[in-house]
Amino acid sequence: MAAPMSEAAEGIPSGSEPGAAPFGNFPNYSRFHPPEGRVRLLPPALLGRLFPAGPSPLLGLDVGCNSGELSVALYRHLLGLQENEASPDQPVVRKILNLLCCDIDAALIERAERCSPFPGSISYATLDVMDTGARELFLSSYLSRFSRSTFDIGFCMSVTMWIHLNHGDDGLVEFLSYLSSLCKYLLIEPQPWKCYRAAARRLRKLGRNDFDHFRSLAINGDMAERITQILTEDGAMELVCCFGSTSWDRSLLLFKSKRVTQKQL
Repeated sequence: MAAPMSEAAEGIPSGSEPGAAPFGNFPNYSRFHPPEGRVRLLPPALLGRLFPAGPSPLLGLDVGCNSGELSVALYRHLLGLQENEASPDQPVVRKILNLLCCDIDAALIERAERCSPFPGSISYATLDVMDTGARELFLSSYLSRFSRSTFDIGFCMSVTMWIHLNHGDDGLVEFLSYLSSLCKYLLIEPQPWKCYRAAARRLRKLGRNDFDHFRSLAINGDMAERITQILTEDGAMELVCCFGSTSWDRSLLLFKSKRVTQKQL
């Protein structure tokens, strides 16, 4: 077993009660895993390469957006906007992106809405993506506004572990299957297995019950590999590219739906 990590090294504010956020809804997450650590791994012209003649606007979905800092950073980076640019009217890649961001925590969503520099292009919603009835109603309603049935690109950044711990192996598989049916492209940052152990240890440290499913998870080990297997084994998606790993040892994996005919990277 790996040596225990400090709370700061795990991306948890020192002196807080991280076990009180069993869904990963940490209030200061971006201070410890800054958005720049992810976006610097992505090609700045990625949207232009994935959608050379694609639809307008492009529709994006960010699942588990926390308080929106990473969502905004992804939006800026993928459209080629500089940090001080607050208008998407003239993006470098000449694409229009409407990004829908959701999180289970209403307080985080409220903060994201309050601080968003792109209220006309980035929208936020409180949503439990594992509530099948709520997600179907809300997301289908959003897509219907654009006469679409799928999102062009989805983002799932350090979310899979929390789905897995709270909903078990079946929940993780169902979640990934749902995203693969909903998105033409899917960018995932899976947490490695050592993060699962750290999350369970934090909960026990606070004298709380362990995650219901932690000790019974059969899907374990190399989580980037296991998630790749889940997404590709039924032929729904294929792995396009691994953009490398962050300084906190998480891979950025881009998958493509088999329904997409555009050229790969």
